[in-house]
Amino acid sequence: MICIAIANQKGGVGKTTTAINVGTALAAIGKRVLLIDLDPQGNASTGLGILRADREHSSYDLLVSDVTLEEVTIPTKVPGLDIVPATQDLSGAEIELIEFEARTHRLDGAIARSTAAGSRWDVILIDCPPSLGLLTINAMVAAHALLVPLQCEFFALEGLSQLLNTVERIRSRFNPGLSILGVVLTMYDRRNRLTDQVSDDVRAVLGRVVFDTVIPRNVRLSEAPSHGVPALIYDYKCSGSEAYIALAREVIERLPKHKKAA
Repeated sequence: MICIAIANQKGGVGKTTTAINVGTALAAIGKRVLLIDLDPQGNASTGLGILRADREHSSYDLLVSDVTLEEVTIPTKVPGLDIVPATQDLSGAEIELIEFEARTHRLDGAIARSTAAGSRWDVILIDCPPSLGLLTINAMVAAHALLVPLQCEFFALEGLSQLLNTVERIRSRFNPGLSILGVVLTMYDRRNRLTDQVSDDVRAVLGRVVFDTVIPRNVRLSEAPSHGVPALIYDYKCSGSEAYIALAREVIERLPKHKKAA
């Protein structure tokens, strides 16, 4: 089992869309996938058609109580893809976590307890909130690897630098095995010269850390969440779905190396 945190402190860069569609693509090839929605907005849960009435337990319970991963997990419409949904209770979780001695390891402990006797899942994806607070730190401490969606915009590299500095702090203090699975460029628009410039700059700085696949701006990707299904189910032929299928192939190719790093 490998645990991947999908994180970027900037909002609107495609974290949730990436989590949902990469999870769906991995499930489609036979991987048993669990998506943990750690964002108080709960967009990953909504995007997979999980109604608020169905969220009796959530990732909040996983952090502040001693429930098991199995107790808070529910199936989605996608065969092979389960989810730990989020509720608005997560908004206050960072304040409540301060009371715990091992506040940075609550999620890691919950996952470890569940997988001690063997995991139900091959891959765990964690959809992080758009911040570098305790929720994201919990995700990074629990994760073997980090997948970073990066919007093709002017301030992208500035924000990425802050995120990578945080990763180094997590490595040095809490999780020395944390590696960077890769950076995926999102909201790519070939008609925009700035998009190409940002892409070139990111690849010049990070090299092979950046995935070859880029995720284009695509209306169908934006429409799919309102129907409660991943874009790969809503319209698997659209350019966005094709890109996420290609990204999933690259993720699969990189997994063995990062399992060893873990």
